Amino acid sequence: MREEPRLRVAAFRPADDRLDDAVELLESLGADPVPDPMLAVEPATMPSASDESDDDDRVTPRTDADYVVLTSKTGVELAAEAGWDPGEATVCAIGQSTAGALHEAGYGVDIIPAEYSSTGLVETLSGAVAGARVEVARSDHGSAVLTDGLEDAGAYVHETVLYRLVRPPGSGESAALAASGDLDAALFTSSLTVEHFLDAAAERGVRESAIDGLNEATVGAIGGPTRETAEDAGISVDVVPDQADFEALACEAVEAAAPTHYE
Repeated sequence: MREEPRLRVAAFRPADDRLDDAVELLESLGADPVPDPMLAVEPATMPSASDESDDDDRVTPRTDADYVVLTSKTGVELAAEAGWDPGEATVCAIGQSTAGALHEAGYGVDIIPAEYSSTGLVETLSGAVAGARVEVARSDHGSAVLTDGLEDAGAYVHETVLYRLVRPPGSGESAALAASGDLDAALFTSSLTVEHFLDAAAERGVRESAIDGLNEATVGAIGGPTRETAEDAGISVDVVPDQADFEALACEAVEAAAPTHYE
């Protein structure tokens, strides 16, 4: 009996345990993963007279805030490695992954919004932060929805960039596959993964054909802002899970892609 071809699904997670977990999940769903990291982390450091830096030079969240907001597992890990101490601040985490990283690093977590998003956290804090000092510690590509929303709620907001997100050299295998019609699904986990995918496609000279290929495939976006970025670039989005979670995204996208793939 001839075995049916497996769905070929691109995942754009950073090249660490998140990508390993994505590959394992997609394989468990019966798909053929295409791991194509579109994000790499560069920790932010304090200016130094030396060309070399170590953990002591890394930027950490401010310690004089009433509330400290961490938005990612990466941010938590970098803050912990640099010896950050939250003191008496109320610690807020967007999402269970961020909260789990805080617990694993030995920090307490006081607030997790019901909706794992910037909007969700603003709604959770809006009645409590008027006149308070709120520290937002995250990447250099954080959404203004969070900072603007907290300021509108009356908070004094300070943002600290803990790390920068760059596109790894050599990325773009998925763009080439999409351009040749050999990609069945793509899982975008942030607006930046969309932008870096398109940059990688342009670098290979296949931007328009890659977009055409995605529009023949199943495209998943982890939330509304990611969907908006994709659609603004001409990419049709088929799946946006109710929960902004990679597992939900992968499961729903693979389920949506299967009927088309096997018909």
